[in-house]
Amino acid sequence: MADIQVVNETPISMLDMKKKLDEIEKRDKELNFRAKKVKEYLDLFLTKDSKKQEGLKKKIQDLGIPRLRERHITKLLDVIPKDMESLKILFSGENLTIKQEDLEKILKVIKE
Repeated sequence: MADIQVVNETPISMLDMKKKLDEIEKRDKELNFRAKKVKEYLDLFLTKDSKKQEGLKKKIQDLGIPRLRERHITKLLDVIPKDMESLKILFSGENLTIKQEDLEKILKVIKE
């Protein structure tokens, strides 16, 4: 069996995934079974549009919070936490410590 090697790993938001699936569907005329299931899931849970999401991503990046990586921002954009507890839960599985005032900044940007 061939040994698979990951060359590049880039986080992708649910909105970007939906765009990619739409492109594939236009190109191939039909999605395979797994891609159809993913598209159904995204249609069910996706709420933001791309312009709002890009603006929100830029605002979060501009906060300059140390140790906040691209994958954390992508997770924030997918979930859009409504309160401090939801925001803390989002980062609970990560090996990441963010100051309370930085969490408050993130929440303020998301609520705008």
